[in-house]
Amino acid sequence: MRPSGRQTNEMRKISIETDVTMHAEGSCLIKCGNTHVLCTATIDARVPPFLKNSGLGWVTAEYGMLPRATNTRMRREAKEGQSGRTQEIQRLIGRSLRAGVDRVALGERQIVIDCDVIQADGGTRCASITGGWVALKLAVQKLMKAGDVISDPLINPVAAVSCGIYAGQTVLDLDYPEDSEAGVDGNFVMTGGKLVEVQMSAEGSTYTRAQMDALLDLAEKGVSELTAAQLAAVS
Repeated sequence: MRPSGRQTNEMRKISIETDVTMHAEGSCLIKCGNTHVLCTATIDARVPPFLKNSGLGWVTAEYGMLPRATNTRMRREAKEGQSGRTQEIQRLIGRSLRAGVDRVALGERQIVIDCDVIQADGGTRCASITGGWVALKLAVQKLMKAGDVISDPLINPVAAVSCGIYAGQTVLDLDYPEDSEAGVDGNFVMTGGKLVEVQMSAEGSTYTRAQMDALLDLAEKGVSELTAAQLAAVS
């Protein structure tokens, strides 16, 4: 039995509220159970120096957790500098979102996705990728409406979900009680039915090829549900 009472293949309740801030070109508040992340997209007419005069666009991301996003107060990273975990997660978000972008169609501009965790209960990086795509899509829609971009540079939605082995069972969408005790924990990023990235490790027990296949099946189910929520949010 899972701590939440969910079935092994059952997602947490997902909600995505769009246009939650007045200044950002795209924004949403994504809630995956008790994990809540504010995602905003900012359009910048300039690209990083290494892309100047290349004709290619760029999508990058920044990630952070508010001090009381967790059950005890964390240090504010803006004061003391980013942790290695934060840097790793924001790089994951950036390269995941870029996997679904036609950078030629985007043109020589940059879109920055900011993901701020308001409340954490497991799966914050996956929620950030999923919500980050929604914010990105809304920003691109504004570019297209203004005539700055001719064809939609977003090829397919990009979404991510966690899967793992908890109490000997393969389970979908781990919350914190499961994540903290899982024998195997993985994050699966997908777009257009294909894998973008898998981050997976044994954390107390090894796993078989059959279990890996079962986790991939769960991830496909979860991502399909997340993609449906993304498309509903931006339609």
